[in-house]
Amino acid sequence: MTPSGAPRRGIIFILSAPSGAGKTTISRAALNAIGGLEASVSLTTRAPRSGEVDGLDYRFVNEEEFNRRREAGEFAEWAQVFDACYGTPRAALERAVAAGRDILLDIDIQGARQIKRSYPRDAVSIFVLPPSFAELEGRLRRRGTENEEAIARRLRRAREEARAYSEYDYLIINAAIEQSLAQLKAVVEAERLRVARLREEFAPWKS
Repeated sequence: MTPSGAPRRGIIFILSAPSGAGKTTISRAALNAIGGLEASVSLTTRAPRSGEVDGLDYRFVNEEEFNRRREAGEFAEWAQVFDACYGTPRAALERAVAAGRDILLDIDIQGARQIKRSYPRDAVSIFVLPPSFAELEGRLRRRGTENEEAIARRLRRAREEARAYSEYDYLIINAAIEQSLAQLKAVVEAERLRVARLREEFAPWKS
């Protein structure tokens, strides 16, 4: 039985945002706070950041391995972001949807577009923005992990990406993590109750 209490297909919840908007923080908090929500572990060619665990945050692979999987059609979506590639394994995603399990994808705009095209019935997209561009710049600088050139590049890309919010089903302005998490939880709970998601064999009050 799914978290909604009725048999249905699983839902692919897509979370996207410009770098520094707080998407990863919201995603991690949601996996702990929202029952029945599972993480999709992407593959990436970039090196692990401090605190990241292989197989938990990402599966870290070299470019040769990533390209082999991409050419074999193993990704439901993939994208190159700056100097690294990211991809979502197709088989695990489709098994979860068929079994009625809800999956959270922390992916960029390119990947979100691919998932929406491939799974129009099962995907729900949520875009995250900071309260202002100045706040976004401040968050990137407070990270202390990149030089001025890298920060400027991320800020340019953020302005471009912010225009894509209208392509998404929901928008969260991330001013405070507690409020953003509550809003995401509301989206998840509402989508789980959609009649359109029920399996055809469902018959309420069947004796």
